[in-house]
Amino acid sequence: MSDSAHRHVNPWLIAVSVMFATFMEVLDTTVVNVSLPHIAGSLSATIDEATWVLTSYLVANAIILPMTGWLASRFGRKRLLMLSVVGFTASSFMCGLSPTLGTLILFRVLQGATGGALQPLSQAVLLEAFPPHDRGKAMGFWGLGIVVAPILGPVLGGWLTDSYSWRWVFYINIPVGIGSIVMTKLFIFDPPYLRQQERKIDYWGIGMLAVGIGALQIVLDKGQEEDWFSSPMITTLVVISAVTLVALVIHQLTTDDPVVDLRVFKERSYAVGVFLMTVLGFVLYGSLVLLPIMLQTVFGYPSLQAGIAMAPRGIGSFFMMPLTGLMTGRFDARKLLTVGFLIGGTTLLWLSRLNLQAGYWDIFWPQLMQGVGMSLTFVPLTTVAMNQIPRERMGNATSLFNLMRNIGGSVGIATTGTLLARHNQSTTALLGANVTLYDAASQSMLYQMRARFMAGGADAVTATNRAYAALFGMVQRQAAMVSFVGIFQLLGILFIALVPLVLLMRRPRRQGEAAAAH
Repeated sequence: MSDSAHRHVNPWLIAVSVMFATFMEVLDTTVVNVSLPHIAGSLSATIDEATWVLTSYLVANAIILPMTGWLASRFGRKRLLMLSVVGFTASSFMCGLSPTLGTLILFRVLQGATGGALQPLSQAVLLEAFPPHDRGKAMGFWGLGIVVAPILGPVLGGWLTDSYSWRWVFYINIPVGIGSIVMTKLFIFDPPYLRQQERKIDYWGIGMLAVGIGALQIVLDKGQEEDWFSSPMITTLVVISAVTLVALVIHQLTTDDPVVDLRVFKERSYAVGVFLMTVLGFVLYGSLVLLPIMLQTVFGYPSLQAGIAMAPRGIGSFFMMPLTGLMTGRFDARKLLTVGFLIGGTTLLWLSRLNLQAGYWDIFWPQLMQGVGMSLTFVPLTTVAMNQIPRERMGNATSLFNLMRNIGGSVGIATTGTLLARHNQSTTALLGANVTLYDAASQSMLYQMRARFMAGGADAVTATNRAYAALFGMVQRQAAMVSFVGIFQLLGILFIALVPLVLLMRRPRRQGEAAAAH
């Protein structure tokens, strides 16, 4: 197909084509989470064993992500995109049919491997389909899938599992995948410069990439569960990952045909943008995991209700993303980015003011504003970071950009989970030290509780034991609340602290400048 055919395709048709694939792939990073207990029960496995359904997907996904630019230049972007969607759809179908946990994990590996290329490919296609001055609109549309899909995932997964079966969590990908295949075939074409490339295979680079990134992803996903460095497995994987990744960086900078071209980091705006996106992933996914846990364990929300309570963030992003895309083309994107970081940080500090008397609306408004802040952050950041990248290096740049966002998200989930567990223990001990029989308030509360249990028909010994248990439960609930708000405060401060780094990024080229550059 000629390049002229490519030029005559409406860029919004291209945007819808790649949006199908992106939304489907990102949704699958979270949609399975709420179904794990059902999967474990159905396949005669423990919850710990079932978590490999998540880990296997993330590991395979992380390995393929940075290789996407190289794969596209070798096999063709359209061909790779179609193969990825076909593979993802087929492996989703096989996941739904899996009779055992082993086969489910195997097909989740295939699903992660075929899905890993979808995000960077779709982003690269979009950035090329739109002229530089319209890229903000394109990224606003694309960002809907990246930001809304992880929020929608737990709600959709909970509804499908409760209403039908956990297998429908995978079957739901099939019609979306078919739509994506048809639209990709009709509307997406390879640019000439991509088809002309013929490159050697960097076997050493591919091997070190698979081992280093794979080991790192397992560490981040299983570290808290295995108690980090007290586990020989985690310690070994950390050493393997560190040594392999350092060797990979040295190798990629010295070889003629690298599988991952790290020289793209010479562009200052891109390097700063990748760092900011990594931290954005850290905060986004960390808070995304933290809030539903708080709603369920501290406030007693059922899982589906907790998922629905997360919806305001998606609503804020849904309405703000297109507006941000329009504003990015008219204003200096760095100013929008600064406003986004400030709003995002402020809403997290807002959440850190919650207490045990908080109601639904106390959670609704900061979530809604956080969705607005994420939109004002994500779209301008992507636009500014990619603004100076040449078209022929766009695939490689988007691969690394998405990889670091995913790694940032994994680090965020691991860090917040560890901080929550450790802080919860120390705060429970601290608060519990003040609840003794020698404290008048504690003694009065204990006697009141015992009297209530005895009034309910319990004997004196049973009532006393229940009163002690209830009092300890109150201490644990208070300690959990203190831990949650402390982590929200930390994430908020981290977000606001990123604002000065925006000054290091170059001002994006305007329409006239972009035309002159090309």
